[in-house]
Amino acid sequence: MTYTFDFNTVLASSDKLLYGAWLTFVITVISLVIGVVIAAFGAYQLTNGSRWTQRIWGVYIEIVRNTPLLAQLFLIFFGLPSLGLKLNANVAAVVALSFNFAAYAAEIIRSGVESIPRGQTEAGKALGLKPGQIFFRIILKPALATIYPALAAQCVLVLLGSAIISTISANDLSSIAAVIQSATFRPFEVYFVVTAIYLAMALALQGALDLLGRFAFPFQNAREAR
Repeated sequence: MTYTFDFNTVLASSDKLLYGAWLTFVITVISLVIGVVIAAFGAYQLTNGSRWTQRIWGVYIEIVRNTPLLAQLFLIFFGLPSLGLKLNANVAAVVALSFNFAAYAAEIIRSGVESIPRGQTEAGKALGLKPGQIFFRIILKPALATIYPALAAQCVLVLLGSAIISTISANDLSSIAAVIQSATFRPFEVYFVVTAIYLAMALALQGALDLLGRFAFPFQNAREAR
């Protein structure tokens, strides 16, 4: 049996694929921004909070890290309406990706915070700063510089993992690809092109994060250069 490749039918829908790629990128970036904010607050609670807040955050992190993202996504999109909170597919996707990423990022940031010498904390106390001020003004930036490569890698994983939101019909690249595939009956061509687009987006995000790291943490880059 021979198979005749025909990419023309797929390229004819390139505008739709590019639109889906753009929406995927937007959903990912919004999720990452929200997730980093949650993670930074979580890392503060894990290192400076009371015993109960540490336990609560610990339970949240363990639940997220030990359950599938798909189950979390379905719980938010299909489960919350039972409690009277109905979200559209794109919003549910952002919520699921944000809270999933935040759990992993909080642990990454916590490890960076714990690597900072206690002398910096003691110096902040000597200046009369409160624990929150010490954490966010003194500790957080060098901690982020230390763990930035791991955090950036996790960001790329969020982009690639976002393909799963097509299961709730969110307007992402995978969802649009499925529609094109069902209309053209060209699964190989469609998903070959989609794979190439995901690769390009992942490389673009990695490059953008590398540039951001060089701009945000110039002292860390100078230290590594030596």
